[in-house]
Amino acid sequence: MQDSSRIIVIGASAGGVKALLRVVPGLSPAMNAPILLVLHIGAHRSHLAELLDANGPLRAVTAEHGATPQPGTLHVAPPDMHLVLEGGLMRLVYGAKEHHARPAIDPLFHSAALEFGPRVVGVVMTGMLGDGTAGLRAIKACGGTVVVQDPDDAVEPEMPRSALARSEEHT
Repeated sequence: MQDSSRIIVIGASAGGVKALLRVVPGLSPAMNAPILLVLHIGAHRSHLAELLDANGPLRAVTAEHGATPQPGTLHVAPPDMHLVLEGGLMRLVYGAKEHHARPAIDPLFHSAALEFGPRVVGVVMTGMLGDGTAGLRAIKACGGTVVVQDPDDAVEPEMPRSALARSEEHT
């Protein structure tokens, strides 16, 4: 990846599949940024990458340890592993659950903020509790762009509300 490239990180939980199936078809096939996605799926088998691949213009794959994020590709965190960025590569880590979840959103967002600073776009979508809030604050503190789903449009508004309420607090 070139230094000038952007990276997009997305986090969702309850209601996330429905929300992603509304967003993914509208993405531009000319998207020149990799997209890394965490959905709270726990240790359950997941077909999310295949589902998104079949419903959008961009290729969607399950993230692989040690792989380089590819522009125009959705990289989906696999079950029961945190997805993080380190040295420009995707790493899959079996770490402690965060916000009762593995994969969790905050590990990805924090690592993206550290790796890509102002070139990160962080997106928090529908879900319960506050996963993604601290990571979104880290992205903002590093000069990145933050986007939060309108809580009134979310199946579960708690995560977007948490992100909005705390995005203006000092880190």
